[in-house]
Amino acid sequence: MRRSVIDMKTYLFDLDGTLLDSIELILKSFHHTARVHGRPERSDAHWLAGVGTPLRVQLSQMAGSDEELDALLETYREYNLEHHDAMAKPYPGIIEVVRTLHRNGVKLALVTSKLSRGANRGLRLLGLEEEFPVRVCADDVVQGKPHPEPVLKALSALDASPSDAIFIGDSDHDIQAGRRAGVETAAVSWGPFAREALEAAGPSRWIESPEELLGL
Repeated sequence: MRRSVIDMKTYLFDLDGTLLDSIELILKSFHHTARVHGRPERSDAHWLAGVGTPLRVQLSQMAGSDEELDALLETYREYNLEHHDAMAKPYPGIIEVVRTLHRNGVKLALVTSKLSRGANRGLRLLGLEEEFPVRVCADDVVQGKPHPEPVLKALSALDASPSDAIFIGDSDHDIQAGRRAGVETAAVSWGPFAREALEAAGPSRWIESPEELLGL
């Protein structure tokens, strides 16, 4: 029998598209980077397909060498950080839910494909730094999502068992990473991906509003 969310002792959260509405910022950062470096324009759908994987992996398709990739990464990150606080915002209701979980003694961790600098800035913008003392970012692992390493590392840091943990995310990469790590998975409806795009990944459950994470 599937366990109730309210029985879960450990909640692992993705950042972009789950806690932080930064999708427009991400897409504009990709388009800006392509223009600056004279690369062919690609659609929003193309870039969205890679959301949830490390930025280095996403930009490598535009690079012919390690030097070019480093230049692309620098351009992307400069633009993204410059516009971050003006364009990114929390999803309605998610801050209150996370704070309630924290007050109730639930173990929390952030599992993101962002580098630590960007992830920390996102948490500062959300006002959730205290709630997420454990953060597993792209520069903390060898293999990013959809590999299970980030999820397993978060569980280890929390001294938590996969059997009572759930990973909440918005992309198929989140769901795949969680399933491979042996935790329950929840796909949120407020991210950039339609339910049809996530069904193949096989999430344990679908979350229509942040309040559902409290078992309401």
